[in-house]
Amino acid sequence: MRGSLPPEKALSLGNTSSKLRFMTINLPPELEALIQQDLQSGAYKSMDDYVQYAVTLLHEHEKWLAENRSEIATKIEKGYAQAQRGESYGDEEVRAHMEEHKSLWRKNHGQ
Repeated sequence: MRGSLPPEKALSLGNTSSKLRFMTINLPPELEALIQQDLQSGAYKSMDDYVQYAVTLLHEHEKWLAENRSEIATKIEKGYAQAQRGESYGDEEVRAHMEEHKSLWRKNHGQ
């Protein structure tokens, strides 16, 4: 994946029923190793599937962040103000609270 790939090894984006477009993607060896590891696990049929899934997932993540940016900022500001007033929680309180939420989630989702 480093350098320029010949067309037969380039990553194709798009499904096989439409016109394919090719692009070369340069990745550091660490990322290439992660991709190869995921491909070898059998979770993806091909590099095309892997890249399509990754791009779609990233796009959905960015879309969600854009849609919720102001709510996230408001919550951060509220939390910061609470911490400034000394209303923050200690490690153990946070862990206990998170365990309670996980337990409720598992109960509601049959786990």
